[in-house]
Amino acid sequence: MKIAILGAGESGVGAALLAQAKGLDVFVSDMGQIKVEYKAKLATAAIPFEEGTHTLTNILDANEIVKSPGIPDKAPVIQEAAKRQIPVISEIEFAGRYTDAKFICITGTNGKTTTTLLTYHLLKSAGLNVGLAGNIGESLAEKVIDNKHDYYVVELSSFQLDNMYQFKAHIAVLLNITPDHLDRYGYSMENYAASKLRVAQNMTGSDYFIYNADDQNIRKTFNSAAFGGTTIPFSLEGAVGAKVYFEGSTIKLDINFFEGKVDASKSSLIGKHNQYNTMAAAAVAKLLQVSDETIAQALETFQNADHRLQLVGVAKDVSYINDSKATNVEAVWYALEGIKQPIIWIAGGVDKGNDYSTLEELAREKVKVLICLGKDNKKLERSFNKVVPIIAETDSIEYAVRMAKLLAVPGDVVLLSPACASFDLFNNYEHRGQRFKEAVDKIVLKK
Repeated sequence: MKIAILGAGESGVGAALLAQAKGLDVFVSDMGQIKVEYKAKLATAAIPFEEGTHTLTNILDANEIVKSPGIPDKAPVIQEAAKRQIPVISEIEFAGRYTDAKFICITGTNGKTTTTLLTYHLLKSAGLNVGLAGNIGESLAEKVIDNKHDYYVVELSSFQLDNMYQFKAHIAVLLNITPDHLDRYGYSMENYAASKLRVAQNMTGSDYFIYNADDQNIRKTFNSAAFGGTTIPFSLEGAVGAKVYFEGSTIKLDINFFEGKVDASKSSLIGKHNQYNTMAAAAVAKLLQVSDETIAQALETFQNADHRLQLVGVAKDVSYINDSKATNVEAVWYALEGIKQPIIWIAGGVDKGNDYSTLEELAREKVKVLICLGKDNKKLERSFNKVVPIIAETDSIEYAVRMAKLLAVPGDVVLLSPACASFDLFNNYEHRGQRFKEAVDKIVLKK
């Protein structure tokens, strides 16, 4: 059987290595330049590959194509494959064929990386034999080669879900659905929501779908009556039928035969959005019979990924928080809502058609200074010039940090939470967050 792999990043190279391990005839093609580390992996495995082009004769000779998630369906090579009725699948779909491990799959517009890492941490802390993979930056296909785990916690983007057909999660988590990547979905929220709900496809009565009952787009799109698995809604707003909810700082769980009360008072995660993330992760752990005490202890020891409401440091009772991953308005709303102190807010970048009106009330209540960081800050300034007392602008992260330090008083929080993409001044959100941390270290913490 011939397999063509399109894209030679983490996903594509993992799929290629798995295909080779299973004795398939594999060819890798990337229209861009392949990173050195991935090229070395392919060369070491003697897997044929090309970069900077797609040789259609080699690709369309395959029985099946494994497509990296970043490649849209409108790409010419995918269109040509469709004409010839060559199946196009995702790396996750491909990997799922080669393991009997159970999948815990997590998606949502916001919060999926935090929830994936937290779920993995809870299960690992309980001694379960669990692996971590997916959109988190680790190829599920490559992990399946050795197939060492009983469970895999898998973060899934909508792009990964789009080309999954037979794959089935044992436990699926849907955190929220808010507008994002709509250019890939015909600018249709209905299409985007349908993509997210694919996380729960193929489920049967022994499988569990954990979802946010407070999210209006989930409520509108998810048909619980037609669903084949067991539903576990969670809520902070008293949704009818919620099985997981907060009472004070305690998470209450009433999941079939699994009941629990988990003390979340010592969790390192802040904000309402992280309460949702924590409920979802705790529900997964409870389904896998992790004790309340173990969950509570693991919540206390959890360290989130970089650039997600990450405390960089404290100086003169001013906290500096890196939330560079907040590239849309919804994510920033959660950040502003979760911080109780006065805020000096650093925002801006490449606007993705943002509607900032939902942030006005929180900004009026909490933000004392807005520092616009970008090449074009006009829209941010117009949106908040009657809401925030002081607005400044710059295209220098160092200048933004110096200004924040100058204007901050004890008890303030300096928050980088951009609401925008980073590509005007930085390579990506990680680069932006790293530059912020470096500036705080040098200018504020004097490291």
